[in-house]
Amino acid sequence: MKGLTIAEQCHVINALAPIDIGGVAKESDYFSMENYSHATIIVTLGVVTNAPTITVYESDDLDGSNETAIGFDHYLEDASAGDTLADRATVANTGYTFAATTNGVMLVIEIDASQLSDGYPCLCVKTDTAAAALVSVVAILSGARYQKENTPTAIA
Repeated sequence: MKGLTIAEQCHVINALAPIDIGGVAKESDYFSMENYSHATIIVTLGVVTNAPTITVYESDDLDGSNETAIGFDHYLEDASAGDTLADRATVANTGYTFAATTNGVMLVIEIDASQLSDGYPCLCVKTDTAAAALVSVVAILSGARYQKENTPTAIA
């Protein structure tokens, strides 16, 4: 087999199942990159009436008890249900705000473990309180320190 088999060579986390944030800030599960060198985080929006701001936080544990917002590199697909990503861009720790009313878009966030502060191996994605937007977050961890057929959990 050629190419990448994500289920075998990476670790996939359903960090925030599709949900209508409906004016309430939401956050994904915290996940640990302690045993991985890279995280690709895919944020998708479905139906949008007021798009959210997406912020990434690092923490020293899976509870987020010591968290700090961080900047990140990203690739945007802002055409409804499209598949062509824009060039890489970088945002500050204030996060990325989607366009107000574009449905079916995605943001692909790329973070290397080396970009995280020393002793802060855990990540979380948060939304602000935008009204009525369907959001989901999937994290794909790669570059496993100890590659196995079945990768161990990164959220517990």
